[in-house]
Amino acid sequence: MATQLFVPAFRVEECLEEIRECLVKGWTGLGFKTVQFEKAWGDYTELPFSHFLSSNTVGLHLAMHLFRTKDGWVDGDEVITSPLTFISTNHAIKYCALNPVFADVDDSLCLDPADIERKITPRTKAVIFVGMGGNVGQYRRVVELCRARGLRLILDAAHMAGTRVNGVHVGGDADCTVFSFQAVKNLPTADSGMICFRDVEDDARVRRLTWLGINKDTYARTSSQGAYKWMYDVEELGFKYHGNSIMAAIGLVQLKYLDLDNAYRRQLATWYSAGLTGHNNVNVVSHSEECESSRHLFQVRLRNRDEVMLALNEHEIYPGVHYRDNTCYEMYAGGPPCPNARKISEEILSLPMHMAVTAAEVRKISELVARYAK
Repeated sequence: MATQLFVPAFRVEECLEEIRECLVKGWTGLGFKTVQFEKAWGDYTELPFSHFLSSNTVGLHLAMHLFRTKDGWVDGDEVITSPLTFISTNHAIKYCALNPVFADVDDSLCLDPADIERKITPRTKAVIFVGMGGNVGQYRRVVELCRARGLRLILDAAHMAGTRVNGVHVGGDADCTVFSFQAVKNLPTADSGMICFRDVEDDARVRRLTWLGINKDTYARTSSQGAYKWMYDVEELGFKYHGNSIMAAIGLVQLKYLDLDNAYRRQLATWYSAGLTGHNNVNVVSHSEECESSRHLFQVRLRNRDEVMLALNEHEIYPGVHYRDNTCYEMYAGGPPCPNARKISEEILSLPMHMAVTAAEVRKISELVARYAK
């Protein structure tokens, strides 16, 4: 039987019961379930201002748009970011006519604060830190650097649902944190996300922006009484980025099992590490010791990565690559080189990580990787 990189684990009957309530009540859009999920997520993470969205990508765009307009950024201002990420991280910068400036990554595959500092110019306005695979890398140093230099910090936490540092969920020290609940993430729905702020005013404005700039959402209007409920204002040009109750219903169920699932992911990582650490031709990407990682990914670096991938495919094992160096893409080419990110991009391999992977499969995959690595 084939072993896939990702297979989402849904508690189907529980999800259907939550969805059934939405259908019975005739409320499938923004509404009571999205409100419930926002509260549950805020309680779980202790991030007080959490707003449910249709994806992580729209959340990153909202963060760029909010801070650009709030802080008076202009076209061509710079945001320092990672070249080793999914392209939505960097598309969000370009959506707002800002310039992504790539800093290199360290061996954690997260941004290297020393290279961030080298890339800061008078036009630098913000840093986007990507928590690769649930790892935090040198995030604490990046927080300190941004505070010292007066830069906005956006945490792209697409892989970090459930990641804690010293017992505290990540995100509270960023200006904005954006999570992903896309189908293969640790908390899977079909596609959705959450944007979280430290500032209540930022939260309030983004809630308007996600509903086309209207100052009172449909659920609030329906919950109120009298003629005034139909009277609203459109205060600025917004977007249709809010989440819906069907996705929130699934999210409410999945959240109940997130810590349990993440614990199993960490167990898978322990098994992989035991099978692969010490092999001369396999470099295991480690996660920070202070970090209780969500372990969205287990990654190794291999000099003959592509050859190993093909060999694993012959055994019906299908790993992945996270990610291709974005400067290899035409639209992001031409900036200052990030040699470590480029080298990692050519070597990195993500091994199967999901609830259905067994200890026996981990042993088999580890043995094959060690056998074919050169």
